[in-house]
Amino acid sequence: MPMGSERAAGISALIGALLLGSCGTGAQEVCDGPLLTNLPPSSFRSSSQLTSSHGPVFAKVNRREGAGGWSPLVSDRYQWLEVDLGRRTKITAVATQGRYGSSDWLTAYLLMFSDTGHNWRQHRQEDSLGAFPGNSNADSVVQYKLEQPVIARYLRLIPLDWNPTGRIGLRLEIYGCRYTSDVANFDGSSSLVYRLSVRPSWTDMEVISLKFKTLRNSGTLLHAEGQRDHSLTLVLEKGRLLLYHQQGVSSSSSGQLLVSVGSLLDDQHWHHVKLERLNAHLNITVDKNTQQVHIPAELSSWDVHQLSLGAVQGHGLQKPILSNRNFYGCLENLLYNDLSLIELAKKNNHQVSMMGNVTFSCAEPVSVAVTFTDSLSFLQLPGLRSWSSGVVSLALQFRTWNKAGLLLTFDLPQQDGTVWLYLSEARLRLQISRAGRVQLELSAGSGLNDGQWHSVEMNSRQDQLSITVDKDEGATAHTSIPLPLTAESHLFFGGCPAEESTQECVNPFGVFQGCMRLLALDHQPVDLIKVQQRLLGNYSHLQIDMCGIIDRCSPSHCEHGGRCTQSWSTFHCNCSNSGYRGATCHSSTYEQSCEAYKHKGNTSGPYYIDVDGSGPIKPQLIYCNMTEDTAWMVIQHNNTEVTRVHLSPERIHHSAHFDYAAEEEQLAAVISQSVHCEQELSYHCRKSRLLNTPEGAPFSWWVGGPDPGQVQTYWGGALPDSRQCACGLQDNCLDPNHYCNCDADHDQWTNDSGLLTHKETLPVRSLVLGDIQRSGSEAAYRVGPMLCHGDKNFWNAAFFDKETSYLHFPTFHGELNADISFLFKTTSSSGVFLENLGIKDFIRIELSSSSEVVFSFDVGNGPLGVRLETSVPLNDNRWHSVRAERNVKEASLRVDEFPAAIQEAPADGHIHLQLNSQLFIGGTASRQKGFLGCIRSLQLNGVTLDLEERAKITPGVRPGCPGHCSSYGSLCQNQGRCVERANGFSCDCGQSAYTGSFCHQEVSANFKSTTSIAYNLQEPFEVSRNSSTGPPSIYADVTAREENISLSFRTNQSPALLLYINSFYREYLALLINKQDELELRYNLQSSRDVEVLGGRVTNLADGRLHSVTIRRLAETVSVQIDQNPREEFNLTSDVELNSIKTLILGRVQESDELDSELAEMASLGFTGCLSGVRFNSITPLKAALLHPDSHVIVTGPLVQSSCGSSSPANPYTAETTHSLTDQPGSVDPGQPLVNAIRSDSALIGGVIAVVIFISVSALAILARFMCSKKETYRNQDVKAAQPEDGHEMPFSSQADSQSAPRENQKEFFI
Repeated sequence: MPMGSERAAGISALIGALLLGSCGTGAQEVCDGPLLTNLPPSSFRSSSQLTSSHGPVFAKVNRREGAGGWSPLVSDRYQWLEVDLGRRTKITAVATQGRYGSSDWLTAYLLMFSDTGHNWRQHRQEDSLGAFPGNSNADSVVQYKLEQPVIARYLRLIPLDWNPTGRIGLRLEIYGCRYTSDVANFDGSSSLVYRLSVRPSWTDMEVISLKFKTLRNSGTLLHAEGQRDHSLTLVLEKGRLLLYHQQGVSSSSSGQLLVSVGSLLDDQHWHHVKLERLNAHLNITVDKNTQQVHIPAELSSWDVHQLSLGAVQGHGLQKPILSNRNFYGCLENLLYNDLSLIELAKKNNHQVSMMGNVTFSCAEPVSVAVTFTDSLSFLQLPGLRSWSSGVVSLALQFRTWNKAGLLLTFDLPQQDGTVWLYLSEARLRLQISRAGRVQLELSAGSGLNDGQWHSVEMNSRQDQLSITVDKDEGATAHTSIPLPLTAESHLFFGGCPAEESTQECVNPFGVFQGCMRLLALDHQPVDLIKVQQRLLGNYSHLQIDMCGIIDRCSPSHCEHGGRCTQSWSTFHCNCSNSGYRGATCHSSTYEQSCEAYKHKGNTSGPYYIDVDGSGPIKPQLIYCNMTEDTAWMVIQHNNTEVTRVHLSPERIHHSAHFDYAAEEEQLAAVISQSVHCEQELSYHCRKSRLLNTPEGAPFSWWVGGPDPGQVQTYWGGALPDSRQCACGLQDNCLDPNHYCNCDADHDQWTNDSGLLTHKETLPVRSLVLGDIQRSGSEAAYRVGPMLCHGDKNFWNAAFFDKETSYLHFPTFHGELNADISFLFKTTSSSGVFLENLGIKDFIRIELSSSSEVVFSFDVGNGPLGVRLETSVPLNDNRWHSVRAERNVKEASLRVDEFPAAIQEAPADGHIHLQLNSQLFIGGTASRQKGFLGCIRSLQLNGVTLDLEERAKITPGVRPGCPGHCSSYGSLCQNQGRCVERANGFSCDCGQSAYTGSFCHQEVSANFKSTTSIAYNLQEPFEVSRNSSTGPPSIYADVTAREENISLSFRTNQSPALLLYINSFYREYLALLINKQDELELRYNLQSSRDVEVLGGRVTNLADGRLHSVTIRRLAETVSVQIDQNPREEFNLTSDVELNSIKTLILGRVQESDELDSELAEMASLGFTGCLSGVRFNSITPLKAALLHPDSHVIVTGPLVQSSCGSSSPANPYTAETTHSLTDQPGSVDPGQPLVNAIRSDSALIGGVIAVVIFISVSALAILARFMCSKKETYRNQDVKAAQPEDGHEMPFSSQADSQSAPRENQKEFFI
């Protein structure tokens, strides 16, 4: 075509494009016009063409000229087709078609965009998927609409796959519209300043938006100044945007960092930045990543007075964030509240000043980079003739995320040697090997895998070799060994050819994955475009004229504070100390309630509770109090003690604020999901009124409910809005004219106390007391911790009794992270638990067989399945837990405690799960493969689905699911019995010698020589063995042909009587430790015959250590086991019945007429030590004495509840702290509240009281010690006993003492 006609065609094409694009400038207008129709032939380029009729100019959709499309000379992945649109254009879609009348078409391709024809940028779907789907034949047109429009002048299409029976063939169309913008170029010494001439009225919202592109990784982008010398500065530092706040004209600090966002922003591509201030919140958006910043309070009503672009142009008294680093690059569409500042600068507006050389077109420096993508990537370059002089210089820049990889290698043929320049542990290393032995190693730099560009220089002269990293800012290593390179030497960058002889290129250090640029040999730059055109050197698996590095940690897929690290091809989340687990730290490692912990077998204690699972609320440490029936969550605040009010005539009110250990979001979630919550609220008063009458204004009130709370005028035990206390509700107040005891205004101590149980008004946040200023008024208050129990989510269940039944819910949205957890029980061998479908995507969890669960899904990469097979059947009608998780890295499936099954996600595949149908539970939309059984506690991304409510209105599904003991019954220990409840189970410890939520807590006590526990099985009556009249029939069943006895003991005493059982027929059973420290069991089953003595072989039982004994007798056969020693068997020769059992005695035996003299003497000495877990058949005498005293139990002497296992073996009383039931001060008003000494009215009075108490305690201790020592002198000299510290027999001790050993849980009863 003649030159003139080409120009005419170009002008007409440009006019056509302008006319076409003019309709697309508005935000609401359509931008989908075809852009290639009128482009001149010179706008089309390609890597090659098969013939002139297969040239790129024929690659237009639905055109048949030439050979009907473009085909390259060779069909491989190094081919490309390029289109120049003539100017930057808004591109919204791309369409492909095969070559007309042929079998040549593409099945997959890549798209590249550029403003200059260099420095290409690959367009990715979903930020990860690079490949676009192509055609299935030569005729149909396949259009792909870009998720976000692209602004570019050049488009390059790279074929990836094509019809295997044909070759590459393509016709193309690009859709979009005209793009206009205002651009300013800054050269590193220029800037633009916008000053607001009229101070604007304050507005709630301010917006600054712009686009920028640069090759420099540091520079000041924007500086905003306002009143009171506050400023915000947005700087580029190491390719990331940092926002700083500074205050004060003389501030010497570098400012407060508010946020860091973005990464790799020095890539010479356009990046969009937007700052939005809305009162105290600031949103900053970089490209697609938005972060919210809580700015300092003084900036919430802050106005911008001056904006500086490209540099800080202020009063000069604040220290710049980046000293002497102005912005070098281009800005586009710089808007302040929709006002274009660049347009104002173009028009020389007086509000805009330009410093230095600011131009209104973008200078585009050309920098050709090359990307090493995989293990087959390498670049080979020939040597230079100039190297024969012995002077060698090599230079390059690289950026990577990998810690290791080969940068450069070459041979030294004259010396049979090899040189390697490589990365190891993110350091640059140079190694020279000769004849297979390492001759030299140099090292320089560190942390070189940070994704930044790093320069490397290697210089060799006859007497010196050096490597330098990052020039002046880096490090240099030297040696005196030269490098004799010649023109015949070949340089290999990044790796070695796969087919190359091992003698030419050997790589023992792994391939390099990353980017290189500015390669220079002897200070001469390498033309990488010539390399791409195969005119220089050789290469494989390279992306030339682009850097394909991706920051997989910005934005981070690691959730909940997980720390993201990365390599070239993947990322890793470090979840340490986050409380979460999984590939993206998505799933919580903690349970959501105390109820859940209890049903895993946990006992009382502090636990981390994560109320919303994988949701945003952080785990919180909460105390769980596991009782036999309930698992209480105890949420403390800063003052749960009884607190005396300091009276003051000057103050009208006394106020108190309560700060809770849990965060606000967690408080709300705990209250919401709990079945019941309560909080004690009490007021102790003397001439201090509380609420007044319902008609008058209340003297006191409290604030409660969700933050910030609402004023409440009712008191503990009453109803909301009732203006009453508990006594008013019960109609038993001191004064019937008032509804609170304190409102009677009596001159004596009384109180109004009760529980607040309405969850809508909890927790109590503050308290205001009003009637405290009158003379004679006294008051104290207590706000207890908030207590909650019951987990509505944990027990929310549905029973599916038909295969065709299901529940449906709204679509599940788990695009990037989805976790699903539930419990199930069934007798069926298969069924679908859950299914949700999309157009192509889906997610499903099913029981595929009696021992296999399958988690399957499709996010666009084809169906994937994670299978987990268990070693036990899952259809055993017991509860089994399932947890499935899918994220951008992997999918995992856990069933009960079996090892997890994990399926990795495909590299660079689709990552968004897109569903649009209803979520089906217990079945599918096709009503096939339905689930039969129970599903419970179903949670999706931490949100519980209310199965019970939906089941109430769904045929074939019933709410709730009974029967939990089959799954949880094993948690009940020590003969505890599992009891079914509507929601869960409880352990009945009535027949167990233990107590606690799982009958796991030992019931034990320290005995002294005078202590005795007598458990009466029958009332006494006169009876004779020879009498024809036996005992009444009501006692006939208390006759034993067998015994099951178990107990634990710890003592230093021998001999010692552990257990004694007698009968109305003068028969007995005695368990004792004899003088040889051995266990002895004595039976007298016929009073007329001799006692049978069964002795064990285990010795040294009086050693102060804990020992356990189990005895079982069936008729004449007796077995005895001590600790873990072998069981011993015995046979009785006498009668096998213990008739009419009367009493079971622990400790000292008060009446021992039926005993022989030796046993009677031993029984009178009592037992000194600790007994625990005492059980005789179904009778637990020690537990009855301590926890359930009634008419059957008679306790004599001091009995101290303690823990046999936790005290020191040397002396069981050293850690003992006792409390008398009569430890109440007698000199105070019985209605006066007991408060901490720290809260007393006067420090002086407190000090005097402390001295008096100390003197009294000391005197009592001396007296008790004297009396005990006298009493002990009368003991039998044969008895070995660890004497208690007699001071502990005092009837009271200080509060500090009781708190010093909180685990003892000791009580002492004096009877």
